[in-house]
Amino acid sequence: MFSRLSKVVPLMLVLVLLAVSAVPALAAPPGPTIVDVAIAVNSDGQFDTLIAAVLAADPAVVNTLSGNGQFTVFAPTDDAFAALGLTPDNIGTLPQGFLTDVLLYHVAPGRRDSSDVLDSDRIRTLLKGKDGFLFQDGGVLTDNLDRTANIIVTDVPAANGIIHAIDAVVLPYAP
Repeated sequence: MFSRLSKVVPLMLVLVLLAVSAVPALAAPPGPTIVDVAIAVNSDGQFDTLIAAVLAADPAVVNTLSGNGQFTVFAPTDDAFAALGLTPDNIGTLPQGFLTDVLLYHVAPGRRDSSDVLDSDRIRTLLKGKDGFLFQDGGVLTDNLDRTANIIVTDVPAANGIIHAIDAVVLPYAP
């Protein structure tokens, strides 16, 4: 019995080491993630506030958008945040829970290119519960407060999803 066990243990150890070494490769998709793409396309400074918001929110948001899986992001421009009086300098003053909910409300599970978005009249977001839906009609998103946002740039690809820029911040509920 000891002889058999001495053969099985090294094999098990090798399998465990192989499994552990594979985990980092599974943690992030090959190629630029949604976060990488957002930073790269921000050379003209159109998404400074969004990037600051993601960094100020619960770390789960940046981890989700940097990880494996497929997501669709409706990315508000700096002008969209400015319409609410928000800038990179003050976005972090919002309560972290509210900021996290707002960001999750801008992300849908799955990779939805513009034709998929336009074919949908209701889009489930990563915000859980009854407030977690956006309504879409002709490239116009409507939030739970009946505020609208136009999709102004479509189909910016990333390894783990796709980004569509919008001209307003959508809100799941009043702050």
